[in-house]
Amino acid sequence: MKKQYYAIGLIVAAMWLVFAVNWILPIDLRRLGLYPRSPSGIFGIPLMPFLHANFDHLLGNTIPLIVLLFLLVSSREDSWLVVGCIVVVSGALLWVFGRSAVHVGASGLTFGLCSFLITVGARERRLIPVGIAILVGLIYGGTLLIGVIPGWQSDVSWDGHLCGLIAGGFAGIWFSKSNQRYLKDRG
Repeated sequence: MKKQYYAIGLIVAAMWLVFAVNWILPIDLRRLGLYPRSPSGIFGIPLMPFLHANFDHLLGNTIPLIVLLFLLVSSREDSWLVVGCIVVVSGALLWVFGRSAVHVGASGLTFGLCSFLITVGARERRLIPVGIAILVGLIYGGTLLIGVIPGWQSDVSWDGHLCGLIAGGFAGIWFSKSNQRYLKDRG
């Protein structure tokens, strides 16, 4: 279990390291972000969570990401598979449907983690997942609603938030214990 928590630290450290390198070196790593419907923009799918526009953006993503990853890792054995699924599915949705802009940041992942944890709590109806779902809803519910409104803030990727929210919901349905039991019974 400790290794799972170290992985959270490694992900966050990597985000900060990439930001520091981007700030120190005379190259703009943010251009490696996700650019919809561009062949080179596909590489932004796995890179986007590690690239941030500025210090406030990085800080604003760091704290929720730590909290949500901690809740995920503490409550799920398949936590890193869930993270990978959310990153890939939300990135693919954004690549297909997103606005023509370079999208960077881990907020798509944070929105995905929020919707995943809420969806799993609603579907599994067990004490710990339900408690986590309520906690996430109370802490991040307002942000989830406001963050997907187009034009709320012109420099915010509301479509990235929305794609993360959708991907997390799908992942929550797929990875929930009730779905796994259903698939096992059918097989």
